[in-house]
Amino acid sequence: MDQPTLKNMQQAHHILKSTFGYDQFRHHQADIIESIINGQDVLTLMPTGGGKSICYQIPALVRAGTAIVVSPLIALMQDQVDALQQLGIKAAFLNSTLHASEQRRIENELLKGGFDLLYLAPERLLNEYTLTLLDQCDIALFAIDEAHCVAQWGHDFRKEYQQLSMLHERYPSVPRIALTATADARTRHEIIEQLSLQQAKTFINSFDRPNIHYAISEAGNGRDELWKFIQANHPNDAGIIYCLSRKNVDTTADWLTKKGCTALPYHAGLSQNIRQHNQQRFLRDDGCIIVATIAFGMGIDKPDVRFVAHLNLPKNIESYYQETGRAGRDGQAANAWMTYGLKDVINLRLFTQNSDADELFKRLMLQKTDAMLGLCELTSCRRQAILAYFGEHLEMPCGNCDNCIHPPQTWDATIATQKALSCIYRSGERFGSQYIIDILLGKDDERIKHNQHEQLSTFGIGSEHSNPEWRGILRQLIAHGYLATDSEGYGVLKLTQKAWPLLKRRETPQTVMLRKLRKISKAQQKKSRPSSNTSSNTSSNTSARKSALELPQQDQHIFEQLRALRSSLAKEQNVPPYVIFADKTLIELAIVKPATKAQMLDISGIGEVKLKRYGEAFLNTLKNTA
Repeated sequence: MDQPTLKNMQQAHHILKSTFGYDQFRHHQADIIESIINGQDVLTLMPTGGGKSICYQIPALVRAGTAIVVSPLIALMQDQVDALQQLGIKAAFLNSTLHASEQRRIENELLKGGFDLLYLAPERLLNEYTLTLLDQCDIALFAIDEAHCVAQWGHDFRKEYQQLSMLHERYPSVPRIALTATADARTRHEIIEQLSLQQAKTFINSFDRPNIHYAISEAGNGRDELWKFIQANHPNDAGIIYCLSRKNVDTTADWLTKKGCTALPYHAGLSQNIRQHNQQRFLRDDGCIIVATIAFGMGIDKPDVRFVAHLNLPKNIESYYQETGRAGRDGQAANAWMTYGLKDVINLRLFTQNSDADELFKRLMLQKTDAMLGLCELTSCRRQAILAYFGEHLEMPCGNCDNCIHPPQTWDATIATQKALSCIYRSGERFGSQYIIDILLGKDDERIKHNQHEQLSTFGIGSEHSNPEWRGILRQLIAHGYLATDSEGYGVLKLTQKAWPLLKRRETPQTVMLRKLRKISKAQQKKSRPSSNTSSNTSSNTSARKSALELPQQDQHIFEQLRALRSSLAKEQNVPPYVIFADKTLIELAIVKPATKAQMLDISGIGEVKLKRYGEAFLNTLKNTA
């Protein structure tokens, strides 16, 4: 390392400790920061909560000029800027929420070099007025956050992102860093091509989030199961619940509110004012649950989201992993819980088949849906499968997913499969799943009588299985490729080529092994928390990796008093509580109980600016509750 680089990295380490309050870099942060400081372009993939922001924030403080951060959601810029200002960093944003006079003030300050970081949406950045303004500034770097938005087949596609390659042409000497948390090999290639990052250094960190417990179950009564899950694990915690439709968002939020939760809806059908209000309450209130469509979440920095729940099947593993990654950003134990059913499987396939996309795109989307279904029907470690999807190998089962903790049972479903396939074939491949199940169960139904299907040889031959069990069987047969749904949108079940050897009962038919319907006991509802050595917390003090619930009673009391103080300070300043101190910092304070400001500097997440602002107040609380 040459002398200038050594000096720059010494400065970077000093900023890490004095400003951010951390003792050491993690993952590839040091290498990424060094590359950017030296003027190189960088593409970095780092899991949500892995510390992506520091990768451009510290170079912004080391390099001369202002760092321009491209952020896709203007609604979140305020909180990102609030967090930086709490650290004593000069940051601002330019977006449509500001009055014209305030925009002019920020523009004038920018021209004077008064900011370390400026946040812009891609639409504003690409405006010629903005580009002319930037032409007059000393630019330290461009940070393109949520870079996966450039991928046409991605789950958060934004066409404006595809125009950001012009930054390289217009400002060839300014380094760029593109950052994302979820991107498979195809999406990574698209990012490189669209943003002209062929010469960029690429850093791919582990996608693993060991603090998150993954659990996926077959839908019975989804809401009832959700309530049991919340009651058992997160009665007072912040969480996100994803639903497929706006109607389901509204009714679920209302249902949770009636049960005593603070639950707020979020979807594109609500006015911008309501969406913004609900999002701000979620970010700034403790224990708030947001119920949302996939319109919510990108860029959410709230570190203490303790659970993410899905009441419907996500379209693909990228979407699922990005959404679940919003839980446990602070490295503390968190839950990713999902329930899904046969209707989800059929609806996702119909959605893709009926879209206006070309056939190549449809095939790609169906492959991604099949991968998501495969993850759901898996009988082995879910984390190993998720990481393998992103090209990462996990040697041993994780021990922190439902399949590891409560291994599913399988059964020989060959005969049941033959009965189902035969029933679908004999009824003309013209009906949906429930009608087929009614025939198999021998149900006394007028529609069946009208079609004279009570005379079929398959009528009543499936009475050994219940209605929910048959729904599970049909769902898995779709997932395993024995059945397909029609393309007209009616959910009609049809046989595939793979089904015919079973239906024709050849001499050596293949054996069909399916999962048994999982019945989760009350004891199993409360999942085991990951051990402290799996936490991704940056602190080297393993005792600080405990969750608040695992603290001794006296330390829990101290934690709650510190939390109350944090909440009061946050309301005074109209900022989210976590921008003052994260939960993990409060937990470490409750455990270590520092008595002086010098001792507080040894706590992870406490830098010099925050110590000056809040040290005395928190020391007094510790003293009074000891």
